[in-house]
Amino acid sequence: MVFRLLLALLSLIAAVNPGVAQSRIKDITNLQGVRENQLVGYGLVVGLNGTGDSLRNSVFTEQSLQSMLDRMGVSVRSGSLRTRNVAAVIVTAELPAFVGRGSRVDVTVSSLGDATSLMGGTLVITPLAGVDGATYAVAQGQLAVTGFQVIGQAETITQGVPTAARVPNGALIERELPGKFADLGAMVLELKNPDFKTAIELVDAINAYSQRRYGMRAASERDYRSVSLSRPAKLTAARFMAEIGDLTVQTDAPARVVVDSRSGTVVIGQDVQISTVAVTHGNLTVRVTDAPNVSQPLPFSNGSTVTTPQTRIGIDQEGGNIAVLGATSLKQLVRGLNQIGLKPNGIIAILQAIKTAGALQAELVVQ
Repeated sequence: MVFRLLLALLSLIAAVNPGVAQSRIKDITNLQGVRENQLVGYGLVVGLNGTGDSLRNSVFTEQSLQSMLDRMGVSVRSGSLRTRNVAAVIVTAELPAFVGRGSRVDVTVSSLGDATSLMGGTLVITPLAGVDGATYAVAQGQLAVTGFQVIGQAETITQGVPTAARVPNGALIERELPGKFADLGAMVLELKNPDFKTAIELVDAINAYSQRRYGMRAASERDYRSVSLSRPAKLTAARFMAEIGDLTVQTDAPARVVVDSRSGTVVIGQDVQISTVAVTHGNLTVRVTDAPNVSQPLPFSNGSTVTTPQTRIGIDQEGGNIAVLGATSLKQLVRGLNQIGLKPNGIIAILQAIKTAGALQAELVVQ
């Protein structure tokens, strides 16, 4: 049902946009030097309903809890803790570029010990540091857990991952990254999907706009990944990026077939072509069934019970239809594969065989 809905959605998109798709520059490029930074921290989640770490198995949780209580003036070093309402967690976040002090970002909380669920927990104040060791944010707040786990005497139901959670706007920025957007030197746009044709289309679109508005050429290609920009005089970098960000270009990509053998997913690019080949595919199934026989001795005899093996082997072979595949468009390729009437695993095997035969004029990516 989901597959049919996906096909209907793709058909609707194709009907609305029959030509080549136009993409905005802001959606297909990144400005070099403007990126996010990773933050990480170690903290404690409290308030769990008996689903936290067992302190005997998670020694680091017990040490962290003792250190936290010591800072609060409570001495528990001489006693033995038995609580199951605390869990040690790793807290991660992404620090946006040019974010100001006092801003908030989301954080992800992941269990580190043997806790079974973080449902209902609260993250205690946790410093978040960058790769340089400096603290850039502090996280704290109520956890939002989407997964759950219900354990009974004879059955256990688990949905999602109950030992991972998020805290929306849970981290408060305490330190800004060095540098400002206005301090950027050379402005370079980097394509998210590098391609020579897309880079040229990008340069032509920017130059057509800048020539018409400012009487100058503002872009030049460096390679298949990056494009250099020349900002017009008396125009800030932020305003210039806002103006060219909404310009649209035609994107291009190499012919590629992506195969996920685990889920049986096959994604075929628009420009994939297959040289004319004849293909046949048959499913060979071998069934081996063991049914042991037990031989009982007659009453009052001196015999013993003997188990004799009995094996049944059955061989079934289905399919075997032969079809000629030769595609000049994606629609013809899909029609040719459908003529054979294969399941996803069969299509994956055929595509790999066609690539080995040298008839698949595209890159085959197997995941």
